Amino acid sequence: MMAISELKRLYRITAVQLRYGLDELLPEDPRLQLPKSLRKSLFWIRNEHPDKPLGERLRLALQDLGPVWIKFGQMMSTRRDLFPPHIADQLALLQDQVAPFDGREAKLQMEAALGGPIETWFDDFDEVPLASASIAQVHTATLRETGREVVLKVIRPDILPVIQADIRLMYRMAGLLSKILPEARRLRPVEVVREYEKTLLDELNLMREAANGIQLRRNFEDSDMLYVPEVFTDYCRENLLVMERIYGIQVSDIDALVANGTDMKLLSENAVTIFFTQVFRDSFFHADMHPGNIFVARENPQNPQWIALDCGIVGTLNRDDKRYLAENLLAFFNRDYRKVAELHVDSGWVPADTNVDEFEFAIRTVCEPIFEKPLAEISFGHVLLNLFNTARRFNMEVQPQLVLLQKTLLYVEGLGRQLYPQLDLWDTAKPFLEDWMSRQVGPQAVIDGIKSRAPFWAEKLPELPELLYDSLRQGNVLNQRIDTLYDHFMESRRYQGQARFYFGIGATLVVCSAILFSNHVETYPAISAGVGIMFWLLGWRACRK
Repeated sequence: MMAISELKRLYRITAVQLRYGLDELLPEDPRLQLPKSLRKSLFWIRNEHPDKPLGERLRLALQDLGPVWIKFGQMMSTRRDLFPPHIADQLALLQDQVAPFDGREAKLQMEAALGGPIETWFDDFDEVPLASASIAQVHTATLRETGREVVLKVIRPDILPVIQADIRLMYRMAGLLSKILPEARRLRPVEVVREYEKTLLDELNLMREAANGIQLRRNFEDSDMLYVPEVFTDYCRENLLVMERIYGIQVSDIDALVANGTDMKLLSENAVTIFFTQVFRDSFFHADMHPGNIFVARENPQNPQWIALDCGIVGTLNRDDKRYLAENLLAFFNRDYRKVAELHVDSGWVPADTNVDEFEFAIRTVCEPIFEKPLAEISFGHVLLNLFNTARRFNMEVQPQLVLLQKTLLYVEGLGRQLYPQLDLWDTAKPFLEDWMSRQVGPQAVIDGIKSRAPFWAEKLPELPELLYDSLRQGNVLNQRIDTLYDHFMESRRYQGQARFYFGIGATLVVCSAILFSNHVETYPAISAGVGIMFWLLGWRACRK
């Protein structure tokens, strides 16, 4: 049974959708349309914004429902191949133009976190927010100590209960889906919700974001492709983040990028390279790459540099995940669909009894049409839909640990589509993956392995002579013990041979005595039996030695 709070939240979600007339988004199928009489009698809710276009109503509804829904809208805004411009343009406003909360309240929260007046540490604090997003909003100031320009990011007040209510409802819906629709179980909806919950709750801890930003900055410290602003950890708290203020062009402002003379092709290729570098080299990737978090430096437009903000969501992959992902992508790039099918079976993503031939043919049918086409002609949305249908047919399970990676891939594709529609994603990614794989399995992998273990061996080197002496001494003792055991074994075998000889003679004599006795011979059977028993006693004595 649903709790009262969950029922209230479900009603609110339904009410908001109806108040903004979002039932218009349902497919024109009579089975899915909400009868007007039911709408009036059950909800008593009408479309309160009939004068607003559908895209604006959708944006306002998602904004009204809170951070969980705003995040969903942000992801949809990057998929201009799936949504018409009048919807995608409105959803793009969710990236950094969410309605702000009162700047004076934001200042009070900051002062409570710092433990004193904001003027103690900062000058020129602006109560008007620079940007406002689903989880937090940002204000500008300067550091009193150094005069450096900074931004202060503060969590929205009272946001946790809203997130928790939505997550509980999502768990409930996921559980019902698993029970009602058996085929939905392979999608592992509960695990996916759990992963999403972890992501959202992590975003509420700005100390975690600070640590993520420091790590990402260190990973690209000497790179001219990606810049990560400096974090000032002395002023950071769980609900407050202070970092360097940057000036750049928002990646969604195509006109400004073109006016600045930006090499759009190189910028797009660098985006792909940065993503794969984060995933495969560092196992640490920025997983919230919507346009509100990504800027481009104005300097040196012929070799443009990306600027990454908001490291609240990052993803990691273990060694097996990276290897499996790289092998799959390379197999796709090489159109080796047999290899793709076998990898899926070997990894356990599809059942072991899957017909590999049929699976290979299904993958070929889905993927072959997308190759040798520019990005503008490829709809990854349709490809994913076809792969989903293939997954249903072969009982493929969703892998929750890759959900963030999949979402980030969608973001990267959306950015690439906006910046340079002719980008050949395959030609850009394939050389990187081939180089990475060669360093994992080739001679370079051996060299890298030796380098990584060098500190361990350097630490153990002074102990090697003593360890070698102990090994030789223990080996000598072991050899002596083996020689003693061998001698005992050979002597035992000699006595066992004598025993078998005596038993054999004794048995023969006893059998002979029985034959003679059966033929009514009177004297010899007793002698034969007596001598046979004597040989048995000799054999028993030999066994005891």
